[in-house]
Order: sequence, then C-alpha cells, then structure tokens
Amino acid sequence: MSKGKSPSEFLRPMATNPLQSHLGRGLHTLGLLGWILEQTGPADVYVSTFSTSDAFLRGFYNLKKKGLVLKSVLLADLKASKKTYRLYKEMQQNFDAVYLSQNHSKVMLVQNDRWTVTVISSQNQTYGDRAECTLVTTNQEIFYQQYCGFRELVDNNSIQLNGLFERLIEQNTRPCQSTDSPSGDFRIIGY
Repeated sequence: MSKGKSPSEFLRPMATNPLQSHLGRGLHTLGLLGWILEQTGPADVYVSTFSTSDAFLRGFYNLKKKGLVLKSVLLADLKASKKTYRLYKEMQQNFDAVYLSQNHSKVMLVQNDRWTVTVISSQNQTYGDRAECTLVTTNQEIFYQQYCGFRELVDNNSIQLNGLFERLIEQNTRPCQSTDSPSGDFRIIGY
C-alpha cells in the first residue's frame, strides 16, 4: 500500500492506544491512512496538506475503490499551485471536494459513527526519506478542535478547486471581440 514500512511496526492498535506518536523514517501518510481505515471501517476522510503527489492520490483512489472512504475533502496549499495544476484532475477525481488555501498544516481526520481519529504530522502527502513526526489520537476533543480549524479554512479562507481550471480556461478562450480579427482568434490565458 505504501513505500514505507507497515504502520504496525511503529504504532499499536488504536482501540487500546488512544494517543501515540512516532518520530523517524518509514511511516508514510498513505500507509497510515490505510492502517487507520482497517481499524475504523468505512469513514469520512479530511486531508490537509501543503503538497500532495500522484502516488498518494492513486493510493487514496484504491482506498475509495475498496469502500473504505465515504466522504472526502482535500485542503491543499495555494502556493503549491504549479504542482496542483498538474494534479488537479486526479485530485478532483479522488476527493469529493478540493480546496486551495494558504495552508502548511498536515492533518488527516477520519470519522464515522464509532471513531474520531486525528493525525497531525510533519509529512506532506508525498514520499521521501526524511524523518517525520506523527501523532495519532482518538481523542474527540482534539478531533473537534482540528475539524473546526479545517472547516474555518475551507469555509472562509479558501477557494474551491473543483472545476476552477475548466472555468478559467473557458473564460479565457472565448473568441476575441477585436475588429481586426475576423477569424475568431482565441485569447491566450493571461492576455
């Protein structure tokens, strides 16, 4: 499922260990999310990250295909827009809603009728060989605080990506209105 080691090598089952952390190499967010969903069963997933990758998005798709992800929302950073533009279709296909904001947080929230799981990490949804710090908790108060912060960013400090690039392309490729262009030339984006 992931390029790292199994999360079970670093963490214990959440039912008996409601607060745990790891500092080191080998624990990657996609593998961790799969490990969490194996314990919770199907759940809503909210992901906040500075940057994501095609590998994470493909793996997330596989979790959805297995029926483990119900509702899903991705909040990514606006400044990572060059990479975001390259991945935006894949992001839209894998998440029910995608938002861009000034965001450097790396949080995953997993929730269903029985579980509220919060993951706070230093790691983006990318793969690397650097040591990362990850905290996993089932504490409802922490989940609620992180969820409220997530909602605040989404509702008041972001733009929704879903369809944004298509709307901009449509807006910027209307036929030119100039009298010296009877052929109906198209405007290049940004001109």
